[in-house]
Amino acid sequence: MRLFLTCTAIAFAASQISAQVRTPDRPVTDPGSLDSPASPAARPVPLDDIGITRSLVDAAWSADGRQIFLATNLSGRINIWRMDAAGSWPVQITRSDEAQTGLAVSPDGQWIYFSQDVGGNEYPDVYRVPTGGGDVENLTNTPDQREDGVLVGPAGLVAISTKLKSEGQGNLALIDAAGKVRMLTAERDPQFAWTAVAWTAGGKALVANRLSVDGTIGEVWHIDVASGAATRLLGAAKTLYSASGASPGGTTLAVTTDETTGQPHAGAYSVAGKSWRWLKPTPWEQWSDAVTPDGRTMIVRTNDNGRTTLSRVDLASMAETALALAPGRTLTLGRQVFSPDGRRMLVGHSRADAPASLYLYDLGANRAAQAVPLAMASLTTATLPRSQVVTYKSFDRTLISAIVTMPFNLKRDGSNPAIVIPHGGPSGQAEDGFSRFATAFATRGYVVIQPNFRGSTGYGKAFQAANFKDLGGGDLKDTVAAKKFLVTSGYVDPKKVGIFGGSYGGFMAMMAIGRTPDEFAAAVQWYGIINWRTMYRDQDAQLQAYQRTLIGTPDENPAVYDAASPLTYIKPAKAPLLSIQGENDIRVPHGQAQEVADLLAAKGNVVETVFYPGEGHGFQKRENQLDSLNRTIAWFDKYLKGN
Repeated sequence: MRLFLTCTAIAFAASQISAQVRTPDRPVTDPGSLDSPASPAARPVPLDDIGITRSLVDAAWSADGRQIFLATNLSGRINIWRMDAAGSWPVQITRSDEAQTGLAVSPDGQWIYFSQDVGGNEYPDVYRVPTGGGDVENLTNTPDQREDGVLVGPAGLVAISTKLKSEGQGNLALIDAAGKVRMLTAERDPQFAWTAVAWTAGGKALVANRLSVDGTIGEVWHIDVASGAATRLLGAAKTLYSASGASPGGTTLAVTTDETTGQPHAGAYSVAGKSWRWLKPTPWEQWSDAVTPDGRTMIVRTNDNGRTTLSRVDLASMAETALALAPGRTLTLGRQVFSPDGRRMLVGHSRADAPASLYLYDLGANRAAQAVPLAMASLTTATLPRSQVVTYKSFDRTLISAIVTMPFNLKRDGSNPAIVIPHGGPSGQAEDGFSRFATAFATRGYVVIQPNFRGSTGYGKAFQAANFKDLGGGDLKDTVAAKKFLVTSGYVDPKKVGIFGGSYGGFMAMMAIGRTPDEFAAAVQWYGIINWRTMYRDQDAQLQAYQRTLIGTPDENPAVYDAASPLTYIKPAKAPLLSIQGENDIRVPHGQAQEVADLLAAKGNVVETVFYPGEGHGFQKRENQLDSLNRTIAWFDKYLKGN
């Protein structure tokens, strides 16, 4: 034990003196520039209103472009709804307790294909339902195999992605008009999976991506549908190539790559000429999102320090035109983004003061129109707090960006509570869009910061890899530095700061209260990792493959596993801890939450643990979304405000 503690201490000290990680240049924010606006109309948004505000999960056009199909939880469950493209209230098509996503409409307009799992277990089957409503048909019905990623083609063919429970690798398969499934690829490497991108040559061929489980390596392939013969079009060691679409003949591909830059950027690739046409350089992450049906236009998404914008690019000239949407969280929605005539597309857009909504974007007129309101009436731009992107220097002078949401009407007297929210992943990013959590906290007087610690995406490959084999080391220091940034602003009481997160954010919350027990006065974690060893033992094979990209295997790196597990540090924890977990979680098996609960309860800590049946990694059922939000707010109100 003494040897292990010594090794851990050495590893922790090494992370303290590590060199600055390079990221895109940007100015450091003065904490004193944070400001709490005055607003006599400010009031806490009811938690039920936040919880009942509907989510926008997926969408697809009808075959004739007159209707839109939505996957949303208008009824408290994520089911399929239909509305007129010209505007109407949605009409329900399906009803199920299970989430229904991945919408795709057949070219003849007869069917909506979708994926549906059981209780959040992440092993969906592929279903279809008539576009006019009716009986739902399970096309695959394989409890031990995942099927999703539906891409509908001509002549009744449907391409899907598949994965066996017993394997990490994913493959491509075809479903014919009679419902028969035929495998198209035979991947053997558990670190890779296939996704269909585009049908070409009148349905005789597919363009497909072969991507590593951590998204850092990718190849683009051409597959002959009849024979299954596959030809690699793009690929190189430790390099990302990912196609988002193709011209109808497959001669031009819209591709994202990090070739030569270490940062994703978009380009057009000529298959015959093996040549590229590039957009103007940007230091920020840039993705090719979609290609119009005629193959002439590519939609590009640029992530500028957590704020995303869209532009359209002429694939012949590479001329770029920005779309008229305010910066926030903006993305093309679904796999059938464009109307059949290519004139309009489906866009999801949100800001801190505007919940997510579906927009129809007219490419010719270059303007957007909201298709259907999804938020409750109390969630308006006039009443919701705004956010700002800030940058601070961490312990080794690495630049860290974060999203700060300031409440209204605060005094700069060092008396206010705050919440630090580390994101999941770790290879994820806090984006400057609507957050039900930031809204709930900030309208109740909590200053909120969401840091993009090392390991986050959006700031280059070196930054994303900077916490490799150092989980809960340098990234935790970046998170503690976020708290210190808020305290330095003059608004926040350092003894009234809580930490809250889900998945890897939950892991960070437990690491924080164990490894830095005096920094946070209360913690809430949702489905977070407490023990990487039991996590590796109990989780899905594909997720084991992802874990290997972060810290290897327990046998290869036993000291790394111990140093990265909150279980190693949790005994000194003082902060009251609330844990909430889904019983069907395959990403973080529910035994993880029980482990930390038993340990802390045995030493007399304040700890509470809640399990939701029929839920996986994240809560889909509205009653559980409401309950978890209410419990989280009540926990911090009690232990930070004394209410």
